[in-house]
Amino acid sequence: MPDLSSPNDAARAHHQVTFAVLAAGVAAFALLQSLVTPVLPTLQHALHTSQSTVTWVLTAYLLSASIFTPIIGRIGDAVGKKRMFVVTLVALAVGSLVAALATDVKVMIVARVIQGVGGGVLPLAFGIVRDEFPRDKVSGAVGLLAALTAVGAGFGIVLAGPIVDALDYHWLFWIPMIIVVLAGIAAHFVVPESPVRVPGRISVLPALLLSAWLVCLLLALSQGPSWGWGSGRTIGLLAAAVVLAGVWVLVEHRSKAPLIDMRMMRLPAVWTTNLVALLTGVGMYATFAFLPEFVQTPRSAGYGFGSSITGSGLLLLPSSITMFVVGLLAGRLTRRLGAKTLVVAGMAITVVAFTLLAFAHDHTWQVYLATAIQGVGFGLAFSAMSALIVGAVAPEQTGVASGMNANIRTIGGSIGAALMASIVTSNPGIGGLPREAGYVHGFTFLAVASVLAALAGLLIPTTRTSSVPVEDEPEHAELALVAAGTVVGDKPE
Repeated sequence: MPDLSSPNDAARAHHQVTFAVLAAGVAAFALLQSLVTPVLPTLQHALHTSQSTVTWVLTAYLLSASIFTPIIGRIGDAVGKKRMFVVTLVALAVGSLVAALATDVKVMIVARVIQGVGGGVLPLAFGIVRDEFPRDKVSGAVGLLAALTAVGAGFGIVLAGPIVDALDYHWLFWIPMIIVVLAGIAAHFVVPESPVRVPGRISVLPALLLSAWLVCLLLALSQGPSWGWGSGRTIGLLAAAVVLAGVWVLVEHRSKAPLIDMRMMRLPAVWTTNLVALLTGVGMYATFAFLPEFVQTPRSAGYGFGSSITGSGLLLLPSSITMFVVGLLAGRLTRRLGAKTLVVAGMAITVVAFTLLAFAHDHTWQVYLATAIQGVGFGLAFSAMSALIVGAVAPEQTGVASGMNANIRTIGGSIGAALMASIVTSNPGIGGLPREAGYVHGFTFLAVASVLAALAGLLIPTTRTSSVPVEDEPEHAELALVAAGTVVGDKPE
């Protein structure tokens, strides 16, 4: 295993600058996840399309990111994380440029597919931190980057309204493009190339199978509410996803150069953390999708506040603020309490937030309180999960392992949004608006998902402390991460 105790001194001396560049790339990707969510009606009108078609502006991005995140992470492990980080930023910039200039919905959808390639910034950034940062800084840096993914998504919803009101929807893409271009230039000159590599080719068949079953699954989940969960298309796609996923696992087991090492995925710290990520994604993405709709509902419906796009975004602002603050404290909290404790505590806190949204939503201050509490919970869980994944796998598998964790969270978000849509809209009221009971049942469902996530967190292996001085035994470099509060599971051979 490469000796991580002696990377070049220049890289270590400027790790703060490297972190700033990585954070800019991750933040831009996160913004692009959610900036379009509250303004889909605006895009529908501007692009002269239907409601069902404009939803592909979100679906195409989600599908592309789900497919490319693990693939880009694996390529980065093989050819160089810094090089591929720059490539993903170029993809984000090109996709943003095409989207900003788009006057047709088909062009916009293609642009969003290109942007989805940028999902690779997450595993690449985590891998660069693992390879290049001082050991005592790894846990905090990884935790903050993980929190930024959710913070950026939250701020995207908050900023969308003011951007469209002050400028127009094109600037939802111009602004992230400017950030990405600057980050790409800085990454080329500042970020050091990581020394950890996994030589070998990238197998094409596993990549195609991974893409196929994810497309089938996410397409069924995203379109299920409109097609009907019992329709032939929905059931057929779900069945195809199960079959293709099974074939993918078999091929990966037999491949000499697997895209994803299934032995790694079976590590106790990895599969349990991924289970928590799945359930966490259910709650977070469903909140981003449906809380703005709830507060925008006119008071004449008997609930809601008749908020504007900007006003509904502001009600989510406390979540982004508290999530960011918790991300800043993540490293210190992880060292003191352990990552497992933070995961369980974070998900328990989100149960409180969703319970408040379900049963105490008559006044705006109640929603502000609930979203602030939610930000604390998600901030703790996100930061700790990333540290657990990075600490559980060998350095050369950091990119693909963290990429799959982010990917699983996205899949959880698709599941949560689809199920929330079915629950909320199952019994429409006056004027076709959902009844208040639909939202009550929906937020209760999200609370239950958080309870399950907390219980899953209890399955995560307990943090161990090391009695081996890492400076005397460089071959046990991973144990340095234990001192930062992460878990080291059984390593793949």
